[in-house]
Amino acid sequence: MPKPKTSTGEKNLISQRLIELRRQHNMSQRLLAYQLQLNGYDMDKNVITRIETNKRYVTDVELKAFTEIFHVSYEYLIEGKEKS
Repeated sequence: MPKPKTSTGEKNLISQRLIELRRQHNMSQRLLAYQLQLNGYDMDKNVITRIETNKRYVTDVELKAFTEIFHVSYEYLIEGKEKS
């Protein structure tokens, strides 16, 4: 059974918003990975690179981690709506 993709063939919905959020917070992928690890999430720079380049699916735990680091809602990450 094939894995689900967006209508444009992407593996996740958050890649561009993750890049934007990281840039708004002046964070490199390495710094974001470090912040995630400090908060108890086992993610390294390579995971972030693969998410941002749409080569990897995003888990619910990872979505939660990004909302906590950037203080945004799930809706913002997924749909670009209502930045909190």
